[in-house]
Amino acid sequence: MTLLKHELRQGWKSLIIWTVSIGFFMAICVFMYPEMENQMDGVNDMFSSMGSFTTAFGMDRLNFGTLIGFYAIECGNILGIGGAFFAALLGISALAKEEQERTAEFLLTHPVSRVRIITGKLAAVILQIHMMDIFIFLLSVSSIAAIKEEIPLHELCLLHLSYFFVQIELASLCYGISAFLRHSGMGIGLGIAIVMYFLNIVANISEHAEFLKYITPFGYAEGADILVNTSLDMGKLLPGIIFSIIGIALAYWKYTRKDIQ
Repeated sequence: MTLLKHELRQGWKSLIIWTVSIGFFMAICVFMYPEMENQMDGVNDMFSSMGSFTTAFGMDRLNFGTLIGFYAIECGNILGIGGAFFAALLGISALAKEEQERTAEFLLTHPVSRVRIITGKLAAVILQIHMMDIFIFLLSVSSIAAIKEEIPLHELCLLHLSYFFVQIELASLCYGISAFLRHSGMGIGLGIAIVMYFLNIVANISEHAEFLKYITPFGYAEGADILVNTSLDMGKLLPGIIFSIIGIALAYWKYTRKDIQ
């Protein structure tokens, strides 16, 4: 518990900055919807004629003129990219920072096992992701209520839940990689998030690359699929859960054997 509190104290500024930034931009998008609602027919026609670009973001299967369709595309991309970056940075720095900042010697001289260190840091990562997502979800619901639109609660819950799983998977994979690093892995974490995002775009564009949706976590967070089926695709989510477990298991395996400098 002491380690968990310490990690939260260290990361609270970053948590607030990322949460407020993502939430602010999502709220702005929601507040823009009433002004754009009357122009949505033209926007739909424009997007429907953009070929591969339309397919890449699933806009060929969504009605941009409805609040939830607009939200899934605009707010979904903000939460998807921003949340993925935050989760990846949390995971990739969690274990490596002790050697980078030369605090490992202080930490490991305490009567606490490495397993407890890994568990405490992992709990802090997951808790911060939870806190961010809860705040953003409540802000989104409040923003929709403020513009006096009906709140599509079921669809909103599914969209936000899917991105929560995306963040947990990316954080877990980066957490496992973090155990192998001795210095900052910020570039690696951001790189993994970006690659995963673009793999989903490639899978949307090419039928021959659809298998990538079972590799990238963004495959089960596709707004168009979620709104059409009104459910998460468990066939794509299950590999994500397996990848998350592998990432966490790697962290325990490597860090308990690592020669920490």
